[in-house]
Amino acid sequence: MDWLDLPVTKAARGIVQLPGSKSISNRILLLAALANGKTFVRNLLISDDTTQMLTALGTLGIKINQISKNDYSVEGGSGKFPVKQADLFLGNAGTAFRPLVAVLAVMGGHYRLSGVSRMHERPIADLVDALRQLNASITYLNNEGFPPLEINPAEIHNKIIAIKGNVSSQFLSGLLMALPLTGKTSTINVNGTLISKPYVELTLAQMARFGVQVIQEDWQRFTLPGPQAYHSPGEIMVEGDASSASYFLAAGAIGGGPVRVEGVGTESLQGDVRFADALEKMGAHIKKGKNWIESSLPICNASTQQLKAIDLDCNHIPDAAMTLATTALFAKGTTTLRNIASWRVKETDRISAMAKELRKLGAMVEEGKDFIRITPPTTSLTPHAVIDTYDDHRMAMCFSLLALGVPIRINNPSCVAKTFPDYFEKFAMIVHS
Repeated sequence: MDWLDLPVTKAARGIVQLPGSKSISNRILLLAALANGKTFVRNLLISDDTTQMLTALGTLGIKINQISKNDYSVEGGSGKFPVKQADLFLGNAGTAFRPLVAVLAVMGGHYRLSGVSRMHERPIADLVDALRQLNASITYLNNEGFPPLEINPAEIHNKIIAIKGNVSSQFLSGLLMALPLTGKTSTINVNGTLISKPYVELTLAQMARFGVQVIQEDWQRFTLPGPQAYHSPGEIMVEGDASSASYFLAAGAIGGGPVRVEGVGTESLQGDVRFADALEKMGAHIKKGKNWIESSLPICNASTQQLKAIDLDCNHIPDAAMTLATTALFAKGTTTLRNIASWRVKETDRISAMAKELRKLGAMVEEGKDFIRITPPTTSLTPHAVIDTYDDHRMAMCFSLLALGVPIRINNPSCVAKTFPDYFEKFAMIVHS
């Protein structure tokens, strides 16, 4: 389908069972492949990104069996991949591409990694520079600093590694997951401010589930005592996707609610659960349990259906912060989202794309290197806007929320398959005329 028309709806309420987390799914798949023993992975997200990881691991010789729709068994390679020469195409899956570069760089094989054109525009120099400090042999096949890449065997020398922390936390996460494979003590120093710290926390938590401990000091220094090896925990459950939860929670706040998401809650490992706190600052009523979060607009606000603008440092919720940008059109005042430089190196330049599409609704938008400032139109939202999604799943899902105010057309809605293939079906279940 090239486009999807969403009719205007007036209310949102209901319960949504979240799909598995993309970030956790791809981390667990890789760690299970590197571990000793067989791992049963439950509630794995089935999407384009996880399919890229599953396919790559299969190409590398890891035996993976699908037990049921969302349950898989992975026979670990005990720290090695059986296949020592392979060409891997990874689409636009950053959660597969970056960690696989790090792992394959210390594997001692011949590998080529490529993706779609947008992946070849996403910088990877910081990760490559860090791996080269270990004497890894990595060559840029086209443009310096960007994929595609070629990796050749090299004798890895453990030393203190320095890496920049201000472009993508996936670089640090990839290094952390790869270094135990050397069998020696390793240390990483982060230069500058580490962005998206919750995603690094998530990486450390998953590594611990597979038996590898990391000592972190003020999120600037990470030590991996050696020797350590990954060991299968036997069975592991993927919790719901907190980033995906943001769209439904925002719908509950905009459309009155209550809307409850199940699969994440007070015990979640993901930083994006704190999106609910941002909604609360905007005036939403939030309830939480161990495995669920619920949002609604308080009765005192229901007559006006008006949220209030916020000024927020979004370093802790970089993906879910996108949902705040469209929610801002339903808030009174000017919303400023700061510390979002990482948006510019995602599936698209999300700051630029978000600004352009928000203006189609009549919003006043100011964009900077690492911020976006949004003021809703003084009268009403422009109806029947045609939203371009830039092959970015989050753009499509964020702008679906505008249907709670005006009819809207979403171009290329199928891009949601990257993380949430049945998103629009789930969204239709909670919106009401």
